[in-house]
Amino acid sequence: MKATRLKSSKPSARTKSTEAFLSRVSLVVVTGASSGIGGALIKAILEIRPTITVCNLSRKKPDFFSKESTAHYGVDLTDNVSLEGAADWAQAKIIKAAPGEILLINNSGFGDYGPFAERDRIKQLKMIDLNVKAVVDLTSRLLPQLLERGGSVVNIASTAAFQPTPQMATYAASKAFVLNWSLALNEELRETRVHALAVCPGPTRSNFFKAAGFASPPGEGGLNKWLDMTSEEVAVRTLRALVRGQTLVVTGWKNLLIASLHRFVGKEQCARIAGLAMRKLRLEQFYGQSKGSDV
Repeated sequence: MKATRLKSSKPSARTKSTEAFLSRVSLVVVTGASSGIGGALIKAILEIRPTITVCNLSRKKPDFFSKESTAHYGVDLTDNVSLEGAADWAQAKIIKAAPGEILLINNSGFGDYGPFAERDRIKQLKMIDLNVKAVVDLTSRLLPQLLERGGSVVNIASTAAFQPTPQMATYAASKAFVLNWSLALNEELRETRVHALAVCPGPTRSNFFKAAGFASPPGEGGLNKWLDMTSEEVAVRTLRALVRGQTLVVTGWKNLLIASLHRFVGKEQCARIAGLAMRKLRLEQFYGQSKGSDV
């Protein structure tokens, strides 16, 4: 009797084209690989090329960093002096790396949920520092070496980048910057051996929503069952887009549909629609928390 092979539910990034692409990469510099999309991306890369050199810049060392090829630099990327030190460290790693391309993944970022007038001012400014300034600063510092060796810059934006989003006004605006800046940067790099990719995930099951102040069902860490994707799914789609040389990828057809709304209505209407959706979500969060507290 012929055995039936069960398909794994875990998405896989392993294809011949992905393997060929990663075979050209000598070193990966990533921010925020300790969890979420950043961690899933690095795990997918290491699964295909276990010996590739990975340098992570973030506060926390990833739990899966145990190989000699993985290195961690503890840093607060919102601090100018600390970021400069981290960039110097990454540049030194690149100089020592074997010949090959460099992959820079700007993944670190966070959001904050609620009316802007009620948000902490310092947290809002820190968000801009991490989501915007750190991306531009680190890329600027490492770009000369990427231009010399060849490589890619992957910037994690969001579907929130496509429209003004009340209740997450600063976050959405910061990701709009990342999206537009990435597309412009790629155009400037068109005649070089470096290309830029903007990744726009929708709601992703990770620590993001908890940190932003959302109440998610225990163990899920998501926002909407209809839209939610896992970090692993986003990582697979990101690598596929990178291999294909895309400049923009919105992960998942449902997210693409929502991101396309701005093509049919004006920015003001997009803001109004997003505001209605976020207010509805805020009510659901409030009553969900209230019910939970009664148990």
